[in-house]
Amino acid sequence: MLEKLSENVMDKVSIDFLRNQVLRNAYGNDDTPIAKLDPRVLIVWYLFFGLVPWFLSDVTVLLGLFLFCAVTTRLARVAPLVLFVFALGVFSQTGYLFIVALFFGGSVETLVPLLVLTLKVTTCSLASITVFSGLDPDRLSNGLLWFGCPERLSFSISFAYRILPIMFEELQNILLSFRLRGQAPAHDTLMGKLRWLVYQVKTIVQSFYPLMLNMAKRSRTTVEALELKGYRYASSNMAVLKIKLSSLAIGRNDLIFAAVSIAWAALCFALPALAGVLL
Repeated sequence: MLEKLSENVMDKVSIDFLRNQVLRNAYGNDDTPIAKLDPRVLIVWYLFFGLVPWFLSDVTVLLGLFLFCAVTTRLARVAPLVLFVFALGVFSQTGYLFIVALFFGGSVETLVPLLVLTLKVTTCSLASITVFSGLDPDRLSNGLLWFGCPERLSFSISFAYRILPIMFEELQNILLSFRLRGQAPAHDTLMGKLRWLVYQVKTIVQSFYPLMLNMAKRSRTTVEALELKGYRYASSNMAVLKIKLSSLAIGRNDLIFAAVSIAWAALCFALPALAGVLL
């Protein structure tokens, strides 16, 4: 059973798998209900669901906001790799505290504050995943530009997503060069599979510096090409900016999404008061 599990892990841990997951998350969700919404609505929505939970301490309200963010994340069809990283991050921050509290005699009074902290982290994280992973990079960039963010910041976001395929291609070339100069451990046995996984992780870590150096060279070439085409003048020209933002429009779906979000948040805030009156 352990050997079968290790084989499944080995099949998943590959550059091609990671590249497909990242590219699918960046460019494969254009037909989702979240991706079709206006980026300005989603940014305002994120400012509420990403900041307000930090100022709340009621478990019922936080649980309601968490459930709503979980639904929006499901509608955004986020890649499984992003959800795995999210679950791993939440567990590393607060999840393990539940286990520690249970093993060391924690009571309900101990678990409730941990539950509140976990709900805060998960709600804000899911809101971030919904907006920044479920929205097209160009639309997100235009939304930030409409709110007055610096043009270089909005361009950097869209440029970072566009350069992802080149980055993974460069990483794969570097890993292939490492394999040509070295020999991977045999993975016929269970211990061999573990050594092979350690070898792969070590190779990826060693590839980080040459990857950053090569990507810096490619980015410099891209910036020089943009400057030759008059990018700096276009970014400061109001007529060009107006044309670029003309595609933004708030439609019926945006109003429905905003109304449902407001109604759900109001219901979550009203539940503790209603429970107090009834009891």
